[in-house]
Amino acid sequence: MKKDKMKEIIEWFVCILIAIILAILVRYFIMTPTIVNQTSMFPTLVEGDRLILNRTVRGKTPIRGQVVTFEAPSKTYQLSIEVDYNNPVAVYDYKLINLFSKFRYYVLEIGKYSYIKRVVGLPGEHVKIENGKVYINDEELKENYLQKGILTKAKVFEDIVVPDGHVFVMGDNRDYSNDSRIFGCIPINKIEGVAILRFWPLNKIETNF
Repeated sequence: MKKDKMKEIIEWFVCILIAIILAILVRYFIMTPTIVNQTSMFPTLVEGDRLILNRTVRGKTPIRGQVVTFEAPSKTYQLSIEVDYNNPVAVYDYKLINLFSKFRYYVLEIGKYSYIKRVVGLPGEHVKIENGKVYINDEELKENYLQKGILTKAKVFEDIVVPDGHVFVMGDNRDYSNDSRIFGCIPINKIEGVAILRFWPLNKIETNF
């Protein structure tokens, strides 16, 4: 009788363990829900919006205009005097000392802070911000997702070429967005997912951002 009870407990433990592993794999590699906690994408996205992220895109170059989440740089503001404009990239110097801390941070995402922005510049493109407008390879970028009258202010990174393996991102709420204009281009391998669906609130369900 005791053996049967022990066998049942082990079977339940194995089932729960498998379910946890599958949930982690789906969340990391396929899709996961997330909640918007920032104002930088207003009015496209507002605080409290709940989204589904497509995570099958990890490591792939995103499409211009896509809304992505990515690991926040360790240095969220760079000064002009310290920037290498030949390599205008964001700084990531987090120190994770062992395998467990890496698993906890990158897979379980405990203690990890992320940003949500829109992809504006792709690898190899010349991005220039001038007179309140964005130019890609000397052609004005049409940004229909911005509110009427919104101007894009030039900041630290205002005239750069996006390095290979990186993208230039900005929030739609340009006056209140910390983005590639001040911390540099984001490595593609730091992108966590592409927003594909807003499922909450129910009256704002949408797939096109």
